[in-house]
Amino acid sequence: MSEPSSPVLIPEYRRFWLSRFVSVMATMGMIVIIGYQVYDVARADYGMSVKEAAFQLGILGLVQFVPYFVLTPVAGLVADRFDRRAVAACAIGVDLLVALGLAAVTAQGLHSLPALFALAALHGTARVFLQPASGAIAPNIVPPALIPRAIGFNSIAWQAGSVIGPAGAGFLYAADPALPYWCASAMLLASCIVMLTIRPLPPPPSSERRHPIRQIVDGFHFVWNERFLLGCVTLDLFAVILGGATALLPIFARDVLHVGAEGLGQMRAAPAVGAAVVALALSFRPMVHNVGVKMLWGVAVFGAATLAFGFSRNFMLSMALLVILGAADMISVFIRSSLIQLNTPDDMRGRVTAISGLAISASNELGELRAGFMGALLGATGAVVFGGAGAIVVTAIWAAIFPEIRRARTFEPQYRQREPVP
Repeated sequence: MSEPSSPVLIPEYRRFWLSRFVSVMATMGMIVIIGYQVYDVARADYGMSVKEAAFQLGILGLVQFVPYFVLTPVAGLVADRFDRRAVAACAIGVDLLVALGLAAVTAQGLHSLPALFALAALHGTARVFLQPASGAIAPNIVPPALIPRAIGFNSIAWQAGSVIGPAGAGFLYAADPALPYWCASAMLLASCIVMLTIRPLPPPPSSERRHPIRQIVDGFHFVWNERFLLGCVTLDLFAVILGGATALLPIFARDVLHVGAEGLGQMRAAPAVGAAVVALALSFRPMVHNVGVKMLWGVAVFGAATLAFGFSRNFMLSMALLVILGAADMISVFIRSSLIQLNTPDDMRGRVTAISGLAISASNELGELRAGFMGALLGATGAVVFGGAGAIVVTAIWAAIFPEIRRARTFEPQYRQREPVP
């Protein structure tokens, strides 16, 4: 029997894609509303100034990052030792409990900062297990030749969910503050059920022959010793830590552009619009040439768009810059994801994906922490402008110290496969 010509022709991949899309739509909407609630509660209920409330947004990023920092090695090992489909479904189930908790405290008017921070931390815990498990599922159900296209379709699910989720959550919140969380609960339940309809995916046999601690070390050892992969992961890490402006969007929505929760939802969705367009193009025509240089230019444009957004005082211009920012970032995401999936042995894929996920989370949550703290010191505009300029500088430095990135022409392995140390 001939292999399918597209991932969407594989029934199990379609179920995986649907589960991913629905869960992303739910969680991205939740994240937007949690951020807005933290900022609004800090300003309205605690009487904090703009800078003091910005600091609370930094704390929000920190409480979501801590679970990633602590649990990433364990999550990667779990994804390699257990049924990845079941692990992903359990993580989605935990997020369902978070959504129900947020709905309950919001409906009862009990949404204090400690309650919001605690539920955000539990959400971070769910994500740290979901990311490596779900990230390693597609290569188990899609032929290797179709993996780049599957990554493009995966990105469409993520970006489409990131557009619809925040935009819808903003409008739902304006109607009833608890409504976005009730809707997210229903979507997460559906996502969990669909994930469980995928056939069982037992772990690779070799993952059970080594001590768990040694397996964790092997994953870090693999990434550390492959300079091309290390350069890609750390470039994204430091560029987004500096350039990430999403944590401060509640400030721009409420006190700079004066567009409220509805505008915030649209602003959070705008980068995903740009990314979705790029992801759609890449799913039909994957990038195959000069991948390293294109990734560097993508990160540089991401920084430039972030810098310009910081100066904008026009809502439509700000939206356009956020679209450009998301499109540029998608280039880096596509290249990094393709390299990880195509250049990592299957029995180590969960651990390496978890490490990459840690970098992504660090760049997002620590970027929010950096933005929140700098917003408290420099104001929202100063923090965003400084971060955008920093992302450009990091790109130039990485291009110099990791020449392997500049020289990369295709997704072919940039390293010599190594056998793990006995």
